[in-house]
Amino acid sequence: MTKHWKLKEIVLMSILGVVFGVIYLLFFFVGQGITTFLTPFGLGPLGYEFIFGIWFIVSILAAYIIRKPGIAFTAEVIAAVVEVLIGSTAGPTLILTGMIQGAGAELAFAITKWRNYTLPILILSGMLAASVSFIYHLYASGIIAMGAWIILASLIIRIISGALLAGILGKWLGDQLAKTGVLRGYALGKELQKKREHPAA
Repeated sequence: MTKHWKLKEIVLMSILGVVFGVIYLLFFFVGQGITTFLTPFGLGPLGYEFIFGIWFIVSILAAYIIRKPGIAFTAEVIAAVVEVLIGSTAGPTLILTGMIQGAGAELAFAITKWRNYTLPILILSGMLAASVSFIYHLYASGIIAMGAWIILASLIIRIISGALLAGILGKWLGDQLAKTGVLRGYALGKELQKKREHPAA
């Protein structure tokens, strides 16, 4: 499999980045709502952690569909740029966050030399994105100043969220798109077509 990106792959990755950039910004408000709900119980700092995995999903979805080096990282950065352009209060520093999250997601595929896109690897990608981003946010978001139990709970919840909302949900979305036939020209679509033609293979 060639590692060079085709124009149609760049276009699809960019479209996914734009779409999920908008979704990411919307989920910022969802996180605010959860935080507000949990604050009276002393759990406010955990509010965003429950849905943090959603902010890694485009990297995993794009990589699962296209299956080439750098796709996970670039898709995440595009989404972060879109978030900033449409008004995220985080400002330009969000682009750095996107780069860190994308690098974490990309790492799982790099470990397999970009040859394995099975569910366990997609889950690992979400977990690594969560872990790497958490290390960054320890200092960038001031998590390090919180109590030990909050830090530990935040890490565990973020990793689980990454596995579920990025890894498993990302695969499900990719599979659903592939079933419609719109991904026939991409690696995932070709894999699905091959399975249909050779079910016993």
